[in-house]
Amino acid sequence: MIIQGTETLTSLIHIISESLLTPVIVLLVIGIVIVILSFGGLINEFISRKSISSRDLEDLVRRVSFSSNVDQMKEEVSNSNLFDYQKEVLTRIADNHDIGPDARKALASELISAEETRLIKKTNKTDILVCVGPSLGLLGTLIPLGPGLAALGTGDIATLAQSLTIAFDTTVTGLTIGAIAFLISKYKKQWYEAELIDVETVAEAELETINRW
Repeated sequence: MIIQGTETLTSLIHIISESLLTPVIVLLVIGIVIVILSFGGLINEFISRKSISSRDLEDLVRRVSFSSNVDQMKEEVSNSNLFDYQKEVLTRIADNHDIGPDARKALASELISAEETRLIKKTNKTDILVCVGPSLGLLGTLIPLGPGLAALGTGDIATLAQSLTIAFDTTVTGLTIGAIAFLISKYKKQWYEAELIDVETVAEAELETINRW
């Protein structure tokens, strides 16, 4: 039994629900395009990236630790296999050798934190799609079911079949977006975390060496 006066509200909700189907499908198309481009970027980054090995990192830490002056330290960093942004952070730390040890440590922490924030932003899109993709897929599943069930009640099998097709297609698309976006974010975060650990390791060696001078 429907409470008196709710017919208008339920009709309004029905209209709103029906009107959301087109935006949901458009967003799913945009999402799948973003995921495909991001996946291509992941493959390109995987092929082109040449991260420093643990042995090379160990050698770099030793060379930095035995540096006799700032110029030598900067040269060791510059000639290493680190990425350019890592070299920039470490060079800026070395350039501030003339400030106090506490200030120098705080500056190093801030520089590394800024790079961490920058790297996190590079996965923002895929992080969002991990949640939004399946949600849009669920919306695309539920919205057509209303008209589909209504058509079933009147024996309109063609409309029911069309509604079910839309429902299944949007579900598959939404789940695909979420799954691929999750993999992209996962691998990129693993890479970036390892890179930041390398920066922190060398930065610690720099700070200790500067403190001995």
